[in-house]
Amino acid sequence: MTTLLVIAKEPRPGRVKTRLTPPFTPEEAAALAEAALADTLSTVLATPADRRVLVLDGEPGPWLPSGVEVVPQCAGGLDERLAAAFADCAGPTLLIGMDTPQVTAELLALGAGFTDCDAWFGPAEDGGFWALGLAEPDPALLRGVPMSTATTGAVQRARLTAAGLRVRDLPRLRDVDTAYDAWLVAEQVMVQRQGGRFAAEFDRLAAGVRRSEVERSVVERSVVGR
Repeated sequence: MTTLLVIAKEPRPGRVKTRLTPPFTPEEAAALAEAALADTLSTVLATPADRRVLVLDGEPGPWLPSGVEVVPQCAGGLDERLAAAFADCAGPTLLIGMDTPQVTAELLALGAGFTDCDAWFGPAEDGGFWALGLAEPDPALLRGVPMSTATTGAVQRARLTAAGLRVRDLPRLRDVDTAYDAWLVAEQVMVQRQGGRFAAEFDRLAAGVRRSEVERSVVERSVVGR
């Protein structure tokens, strides 16, 4: 039985995407988070799987499509919550977050197949990871991994190889955390002609006078990164 997991927070103002504020308001940041989550769930529904599960911190809303099972996140740090999500699964499982609305069904289908590997690892631009697939879910592979650091991805991947697993890598993707990230991901989605809610919502919120604030944020982030 193949399972696709999406771990996410309820898109509520002040609780999600706080690093988008400023230039966006908490309500706008929540709107972008909801759009990203909706696009992610739409892609999950378009990917072959036996189970599609949203591991949610919060309550489901009208953004939740039919065909997706909802289970609550457990208490504890992110490593414990990810481990618990895998513990509830049997058979090949691929876990992703709500922060990569540019992900495609083709990528998810690739990461859910284990004919020549035991694990799939999707590195993120910020040093974390956007996807983790295990042919045989083992919560111990995640417990104790330091999360939300620049070395999280490297530590998690090393944990997989140290366990003797054959690991294959998925393409590196960018999480939407800042306005700079949102700008680049929205552009990528438009180039890929995927459509979806996230790019349209970003374009709407960044329109007019607001666009100058977003552009300034992007320019400042680009200068810092040099």
